Amino acid sequence: MAAKEKSGNAFVETVKTIVYALLIAGIFRTLFFQPFWIPSGSMKETLLIGDFLFVNKMAYGYSYASCPSLMLPNLGIEVDAEDICGALDGDNTRLWGGEPQRGDVVVFRHPVSGRDYIKRLIGLPGDTVQVTNGVVSLNGEAVKLEDAGNFEEVMQAQGPQRLRPRCENGPVGEGGLCIKSRQIETLPNGVSHAILNIGNQQSDNTGVYTVPEGHYFFMGDNRDNSADSRLAQQVGGVGFVPYENLIGRADRIVFSSAGSSMLFFWTWRSDRFFKGVE
Repeated sequence: MAAKEKSGNAFVETVKTIVYALLIAGIFRTLFFQPFWIPSGSMKETLLIGDFLFVNKMAYGYSYASCPSLMLPNLGIEVDAEDICGALDGDNTRLWGGEPQRGDVVVFRHPVSGRDYIKRLIGLPGDTVQVTNGVVSLNGEAVKLEDAGNFEEVMQAQGPQRLRPRCENGPVGEGGLCIKSRQIETLPNGVSHAILNIGNQQSDNTGVYTVPEGHYFFMGDNRDNSADSRLAQQVGGVGFVPYENLIGRADRIVFSSAGSSMLFFWTWRSDRFFKGVE
């Protein structure tokens, strides 16, 4: 009988340990840092497919979007932040809220789909934003652009989704060199970052957007390969993003994998360990 009791107690203690560990991890993920894996190339070259980073959730304070989501459709698990903290949605405010800065790289909750997106903050509340021939104008003034050569990558499947890059130098065969023009864009507050160009397309010429109060305008650094605020939510973009939908600021890449899985350590990019996000 004593042996059975001891075995039973050990099982209970193991379950307790697992539950406590999950609770601690959930609290840490909710309040401090959220892991984020880059699935697409919309933020190249700042962020590459396969970059793994932690998002600073303390930077902007907390809202319903700060609650963790657990999306594992292959296992039948889809727990959304709104399922847990949806009662806090709707007032577009934050607890201990901090103001994001122009040029921040931000993870936010898509206003319609609820999926996590990562883009660069371009337009603040009250700003006017327009893109003309690929050049961003803020409040009627074109941002500073400086040519910075080319961004080059190999034409091959990238990441778990096996996405293939788009190239400015036309169709490129498997293993060939895919090239995009690179420029350094400097925003009015002095934040500079690289942007990439693939070709002339509709999103390079837009009307004038006026950012509503309590909302933000985001764009991807890979300008011709990004569904962002230039597209309305109804047509696949994100439109204006409410303040309460911000999740956190991307500050630093922890490591990066060029393969189809983060577990394939032989594909890790050694030059991106603990690289700052600029």
